Amino acid sequence: MILAGAQQAGKPGYPWLVFLHGFSGDCREWQTVGEALSDYPRLYLDLPGHGRSASMAVTGFEEMSDVLTRTLVSYNILNYWLVGYSLGGRIAMFHACQDPAGLCGIMVEGGHPGLKGVAAREARAASDHLWAQRFRTQPLSNVFADWYQQPVFASLTDSQRRALIALRCRNAGTNLAMMLEATSLAVQPDLRAALSARHFPFDYLYGERDEKFAALAAELNAVRHVIPNAGHNAHRENPGAVSASLAQILRLRIKDTL
Repeated sequence: MILAGAQQAGKPGYPWLVFLHGFSGDCREWQTVGEALSDYPRLYLDLPGHGRSASMAVTGFEEMSDVLTRTLVSYNILNYWLVGYSLGGRIAMFHACQDPAGLCGIMVEGGHPGLKGVAAREARAASDHLWAQRFRTQPLSNVFADWYQQPVFASLTDSQRRALIALRCRNAGTNLAMMLEATSLAVQPDLRAALSARHFPFDYLYGERDEKFAALAAELNAVRHVIPNAGHNAHRENPGAVSASLAQILRLRIKDTL
């Protein structure tokens, strides 16, 4: 299984940037941010159940990580940074903790490192099962209207919320349900210890209005970057600031390797 994606060329010798979108997004999610990083070759992937990978399915994080590895090999990507938002950030963190060949570092926006304790996992499993059932059986416009009322999206304006609902309704509900359950926080390991013991650079971005992920960021052994005038969708709400932050991270991290 090889994920679909869109690739853009960069300068010779520069590492690849591999972008992973969030739940219900697709390979276009990061492209506005990536345009400002044109020195680097870029690969924007469609995750299973999404975009042109909509017909693909995985059983969990381990298979997702294996699929990502095979996909990078198929594109002949030997040195790369992972850039992931929300679900994409969780996949990036899990993959990085498997010590994959060629990984230079990860840059995560608003990704959860994992739940602590059985009770939290059971509650999340029940919640995600209910959402998955709705995605399978109800009009997506109705489901996403409620999805974007969740507290983590409280900073969205009404117009931003309407635009996201319209965009996300292009998906197939059954495919989204599969990926939601396969990569639920209920089945994701708590990655905090593995991330603390890491040997790769780890930078974590979050919107200044994203209180939940600001608190989670404080628990991580990562370099933290606050994106102004943004909530949990920082790369959409303030793409220029996210691009500038990523560019600065990369300049500092790779200045002695080019």
